[in-house]
Order: sequence, then structure tokens, then C-alpha cells
Amino acid sequence: MNAVTKPQTLPAAPQTLMQRLLSAVGLLQDESQPPHMPWMAAVIGVGLAALLFGVYRWYQQAFSFSVGLDYFEQDFQTYWMTLLYAQGIIITLIGLVGVPLLWFTRPANPVMSPQRELSIYYAILAFMAVGSVILVAILGVYVEADAAWHQVTVRDTDFTPTHIGLFYFAIPLGAVGAILGFILLHTRMPYFRNRVSIPLALVVAAPVMIMPNLGLNEWGHTFFYAEELFAAPIHWGFVVLGWGLFGIGGFMVQILQRIRELTTIEAKSATT
Repeated sequence: MNAVTKPQTLPAAPQTLMQRLLSAVGLLQDESQPPHMPWMAAVIGVGLAALLFGVYRWYQQAFSFSVGLDYFEQDFQTYWMTLLYAQGIIITLIGLVGVPLLWFTRPANPVMSPQRELSIYYAILAFMAVGSVILVAILGVYVEADAAWHQVTVRDTDFTPTHIGLFYFAIPLGAVGAILGFILLHTRMPYFRNRVSIPLALVVAAPVMIMPNLGLNEWGHTFFYAEELFAAPIHWGFVVLGWGLFGIGGFMVQILQRIRELTTIEAKSATT
């Protein structure tokens, strides 16, 4: 009797360290299995964000009143302007390196399996949850702190401890991150290739659009409007940031629509 020979399968290629790390947090999933939400990556993201903004908030608490009241003192230059220059250089480099890197390494024809595409959309939803936590922290800790600071202290220049944390760190960092995410989505995901997500474009444009109003705000406060009232006319332009963030709802609808299409494809293929 002839022996039945089984087909030989090639062994899977060993994973790199980065691939193992991504698999451990749920960002790189086995495409032969149903995709799942990468909650571990979301929890780590919230933890890292809490650490970053928590340390920054501690720094403000520790050095704002002792060396942050007078821009023209040498201690202010050492503790605050050095921080301003450092974070400005780092955030600028992230944008200058990240944008061309994502653009020039984009695939000519991005194709992926439904399982892979679903896992990426799950990752996007998970990190949108992380972003919501970060946004609440920024609004509750940084924005409110900025208003309270300028109500009890006299601003001598546009560079104050709370402004350096809010307008020159949190908002620019969010703007650069949103731009990188916008490029990544539209160059790697088949569903968004050769089209533009208008809701996501509104979200990305929101922090960029308030930059001119930031200049108007500082000019007004410096020359003719000392009170730090949220209802002041020179603050009206900041509403654009809040309105732009409403676009996240439309972007979620687009993602959920695509998830429905992919799961419908899977259901049909399973019955045939």
C-alpha cells in the first residue's frame, strides 16, 4: 500500500522584536482569526499620555509661581523658555520627518485582507477612545488652568507657564499627530484611498485654524483687553477648535459603515 504523503508547509517566518511587541498589545493580529479590539494598546496609550501630561502638569505646579512670574528674569529663561524651545524643536522635527516619510513610503496600490482592514479600524476606534481621554485632560487641566492663571497674575508677555504648556505644546502636538494620522489613513487604507474624508479633514484643520486667533488673542490681551473672560470677543475664534472636533462623529460613521461592509462580505463568504 502506498503511503499517503501530506503536503509540506513552509514554516512561518520568525517575528521581529517590533512585530512581537505589536502582537502583544493587539496591534498586529493573526489574520486567520477574527479581529478584536486592541484594548491593551489603548490602556498603554492612556497610561503614557497620563504620564506625559501628568509630569508636565507637575512641572507647572512646581515652577510656575517660583520662577514663572517674570519673563525678564534669568530663571524664567532657564526653566520656561528652554522648555519652549525644546518642545518646539521636537514637535517641528516630528512633523518635518513624519510627513515626508509617510508620503514617500506610501504603497502604490494598498491591498489588504478584510481581517487586516477590520483590525486596523478597531485600532483606530481604540485610539479615538484614548484621544477622548487626552482631550478631556487638556480641557480640564490645561485650558482651565490657563484661564485661572491669567485671572490672578499679570501677563507681561505672550509666554507664560500655562501658555507654554497649552498653545506651544498640547495643541501643536495634537495638530501634528492629527496630520500624520490623516496622511497614514489616506495612503494606506484602501477604503480612503483616492478620496478625502471631509469629517476627518475638519478635525485636522481645527487646531491649525485657531493659530491666527491665537495671535489675535495675544495682541488683544497685550494692548487693550486685560480681563481673561471666556466670553470676550477675542476668544470667539477658539470656538473653531470645538466645532472642528464635532467632525469626529462623521468620521466614526464612515468607519462603522466600512466595518459593516467588511463584516457583510465575511458573512456572505462564510455561507458560500
